[in-house]
Parts: sequence; structure tokens; C-alpha cells
Amino acid sequence: MSLDDVKEALKEDSREGELVAFVPPTMTDLRREAETIQPIPPKRGPLALLRSAGTRMDWRRLPGLRPAQEEKPLSYAGQLFRRIGLFVLLPTAVVAVYLFAIASDQYVASAQFAVRGNVEPMEHASLGQFTALIQKHNSQDGYIVRDYIQSQAMVEELERSIHISRMFSRPEADFWARFDPRDPVEELTKYWRKQVSADIDAISGVIRLNVRAFTPQDAFTIAREVVARSEVLINDISKRAQADMVAQAKADAATAEDRLRKAHLAVQTFRNKWGLIDPVKTAEGTLTTLTLLRKEKIKLDGDLQVLRSSNLDERSRSIQTLVAQVAALDQQMKILQDEMTSSGPTADGQQNLTEALLAYEGLVVERTIAEKLEESAHVLYDRARISAAKQQIFLATFERPVLPTESLYPERGRTIFVMLFCFIVMWSSFTLVKAGIRDQRS
Repeated sequence: MSLDDVKEALKEDSREGELVAFVPPTMTDLRREAETIQPIPPKRGPLALLRSAGTRMDWRRLPGLRPAQEEKPLSYAGQLFRRIGLFVLLPTAVVAVYLFAIASDQYVASAQFAVRGNVEPMEHASLGQFTALIQKHNSQDGYIVRDYIQSQAMVEELERSIHISRMFSRPEADFWARFDPRDPVEELTKYWRKQVSADIDAISGVIRLNVRAFTPQDAFTIAREVVARSEVLINDISKRAQADMVAQAKADAATAEDRLRKAHLAVQTFRNKWGLIDPVKTAEGTLTTLTLLRKEKIKLDGDLQVLRSSNLDERSRSIQTLVAQVAALDQQMKILQDEMTSSGPTADGQQNLTEALLAYEGLVVERTIAEKLEESAHVLYDRARISAAKQQIFLATFERPVLPTESLYPERGRTIFVMLFCFIVMWSSFTLVKAGIRDQRS
């Protein structure tokens, strides 16, 4: 019975009607009356009335049909399980169906090798105090090989030799993991970097190669070709370095020989110009002669002094002879001294011996240096040729690829667990964001 019916029954009794008229309504009655108040509808046309009748009419109450049963609202736990099943379990089930029913097996062929030889070590900034542990095995050539394996040049070479695009697009591969052979080489390179990995150990310098393919034979063939191409690259680097070393040593030896030849030609030109075979020996001979002349003059001066002290006449034959001999010695000594020390040409028009010695000593020094350089250059050239005869850098493969027997990919159990965790995180994040937005609006 509604509130209006109660009021009408009470109004039939005048006494009770007066009481009801003067009693103020309670808050519950006001709330119910406020909820039942309908706003005055605006004027509607025929189309609006038809739409309103269509929305309010319950077609399940047509004659001949059972009345519709009202659905009970789900509890909070039921709604929670329903959402988890819809947004978490259902996507995980789809992934599981793909992995177990559609995804194709992938086989892995592995190999390990290192670059050995006379290589320079490279420091690794992330190792810090452990940098001293890095031996010569950690070289730049190892990183070159690793980058070459992941490069487009390797992809193009393998495409020409073994057609890797066909291997990655075999019918055994599923639609998701298969490569489209119509794609350009850039896309093939991106796909190659997903299927092939080359990791290098910063301390030991060991490179580990992993190749994934859809058949064991394809994985084995690709891994074997990658190792072979890497060996060719290292051999080319070694040969190029050896050739450059020998060529540089040979060029240095040729330069030293040319310098020595020019030094000998300069000495020969000096001898032709000055008329002296060896100015040093000529100067030594001149000094020896000058010393003898000085000794002879000292002796003659002594004899002349003895004769003059004996009161002989100055016009005597003995004194005149000694005086003439002393004058001749002085003239000879003056000529020799002019040849040794005077500036400008001598009396006979030749340059003095001091300038000849200065020029000759410079030429001798240049010739000596050229001889030493030529000898050292030839020694280095011989060492370079001997060193080039040996292989300085080579690829040491201590784990060659073998034919795989069991597929390692896809990792079905691990992938399902990871996807389940990701879906849970995504659903939880979306639910929290939605609850936050709803809380802000209320």
C-alpha cells in the first residue's frame, strides 16, 4: 500500500484526518516523495512519443510469453572473477592456443670462437677496477667480428650463397614467425638480427654465436657459414695489416737509400769543386808541415843568433844564408797559415781550408746519418717480411656448430607465464586508473 492510499483511508475519519493534516511528514516520507516526483515533460511530437513507447515497452510481456524473470545482480566476487576471466585468462588462453597449436618449432645452432694473435687490448669503462683482468684477447678485432655478423653485408653475402630468405620463409614456419621473401634486404636484416645473436665477453673476448631456424639443417648451415665468413674477414684484416706493414717498411728503406745516395753525390760534388779528396787529412798534413817549418825556423834562428854573437859581420856569407833561409821559412809558414785560417781566396785564388773543412764536415755528418738510417730501415724491412710470413691474427674456433636435435624455441611455458603476468599488470593498472577517475568525478 502506498503513502497516498494510507492518506485517503485516514482522511475518511475526520478526527484522524485532522491529525494527519497537522502532523509534519517525516524525512523518510519526504525522501520517498522526492524520489517519486517526475519532472514535467516537455511537449513532444509524434516521433518522440513513438520512441518513448518503444523504449518503455517490454517485448517479453507479449501475450503468449512467460513474464521475464528479473536478473539478480552479480556479487563483487562474481564481477571480479568475470573481469579476470575476460581480460586476463582469455588473452592468455589465446596465446597458449597459438603457442601449442600454431607456433612452429625453432632449432638453435651455437658456436664459440675468439680472435687470437698479436692484438692490442681495449679498455672497458664499465669494468672499473677489473680492467687489469682484460688480457690481449679483448681486442678491437673481436668487436669488429661481432658487428660484422649483425651487419647487412653479412646478410647480403649469405643471401647470395645459401639464400637465407628461403630458409626463413619455409612452409614449416607459422604465419607470425615466417619471413616474407618479398620484403627488401633492410627488412631481412632486421629479421636476421632477431634470429641470429652474437655476444662477446668483455673479459675473455670469447664470441658466442646463436642461430635460430625452423629446421635443424638450416640452423647448422647458417651457423657454419657465419663462422666461415668471420674467418675470411679476420684473414683479410691480417693480410691487409701485413701488406701495409711490409709496404711501409719498404718505402722507408727506399727513402733511406735515396737519402744516402744524395749524401754520396754531395761529397763527390764537393771533391770536384775543391779539388780535395779528404780535407781533414789535407788539413792534418798542412798542420804537420807547418809544425816542421816552425821547428826548422827555430833552429835557424838559434844558429843565426850564435853567429851574430860571435861578432861576425852582417854581410858575411853565413849570416846572409841563414837570414835568407829564415825569410823563406816565414814565407812558407804564412802561405800555409793563410790556407788554414784567412777569409776569402788565397794568393793562388783558392778558398781557404777552414771553409772547406766546415762544408766537408756537414756533408760527412749527413752521410753518416743517412748510412745509419739506411741500415736501420733495411733491418726493419727484413723484420717486416719475416713477420708477414707468419699469420698475426686468426680466428680460434673451439666450439664448432653441430646439428641440433631438439627445438629450444618457442619457450611455451615461460612465454605463457610472462604473458599471464603482463595481462595481470595491464588489467590491474587499467582498473586502478578507472577507479581513480570515477573517484574524482564523485
